[in-house]
Amino acid sequence: MSHNSSQANRIITLTLEPNDPRRLANLCGQRDEHLKLVEERLGITLRNRGNTFQLAGPSPRVKAAANVVEHLYRETEASDLSPDTVHLFLQESGLEALDEEEGVSDGEVLLRTPRALIKPRGLNQQGYVQSIREHDINFGIGPAGTGKTYLAVAAAVEALNQQDVRRILLVRPAVEAGEKLGFLPGDLAQKIDPYLRPLYDALYEMIGFEQVGKLIERQIIEIAPLAYMRGRTLNNSFIILDESQNTTREQMKMFLTRIGFGSTAVITGDVTQVDLPRGQSSGLIQVLDVLKGTPGIGVTHFAAKDVVRHPLVQRIIEAYDLFEAEQEAAERQRKQERDQERAALRREQIERDLRQGSSS
Repeated sequence: MSHNSSQANRIITLTLEPNDPRRLANLCGQRDEHLKLVEERLGITLRNRGNTFQLAGPSPRVKAAANVVEHLYRETEASDLSPDTVHLFLQESGLEALDEEEGVSDGEVLLRTPRALIKPRGLNQQGYVQSIREHDINFGIGPAGTGKTYLAVAAAVEALNQQDVRRILLVRPAVEAGEKLGFLPGDLAQKIDPYLRPLYDALYEMIGFEQVGKLIERQIIEIAPLAYMRGRTLNNSFIILDESQNTTREQMKMFLTRIGFGSTAVITGDVTQVDLPRGQSSGLIQVLDVLKGTPGIGVTHFAAKDVVRHPLVQRIIEAYDLFEAEQEAAERQRKQERDQERAALRREQIERDLRQGSSS
């Protein structure tokens, strides 16, 4: 494989060997969908004629793209590529380092944590982080994989590092245990650990396992089930309520009224994934209506297009959305038909009554 570089124009010409039409077709994908994934992820342009590829864009990015293309071409020797495998390789190849290497442009939104510089992806994630910085209370609403909880934890760690707050509180309704944690073995942390695992994982990535343990020991990071918030006032704290769709109306009101001076709260949830017992209404769904338009409160809605996990997750979410929409439409149709049947029966009854009245 040979390179011919032009640094001034930020163009790389890449020749792939051996010149195998089958492998080249596998590399490019149907209608060049694999090449388009590389273009979109790295912000470059990528064109090819036969086994010669031309890459144009910022120098570090075209170099990274050339390495990606070469790696993927090697993969074609033993396996067939798919959009999913290309997407996963791009995710796992450490390309985030490019953002640090190229520096930070004016107005760019970044979160600085001890072990990682985190860059929100897309306008929606950037707007979400900006909203957290500008509002005391924030809601991040959307499906799994959109980064709403991960970015909230990163914002909390950054705020603690910059001494904007004195502690971080991670709160989650333990709905699977009915909030009756006394029946579970172990101390409080052990009882609620399964419900807070996603928050722990994010903290370990941003701060490190040992440091997280020390901060929990000093109660600078506190973990608690939602039920344990009652009666407290939380000053100078960064509070994250995760999975808030599983709060009752009373619990949501209780949580929001715990927030004290110098505190920031982020409430995350997915209104389509309510696990409350039948007959109980979600506090998240209600509070979005109650607080609509209230100054000082930020609301960010995420959609399937914002999912940053495996692309299959996005397709699953979209499939469920379509299925649920079709079910709702079918239910509306059935209701309309039932209403029409009842109306027809009423008309028939009225006509019978009229006939009986006239015959008598």
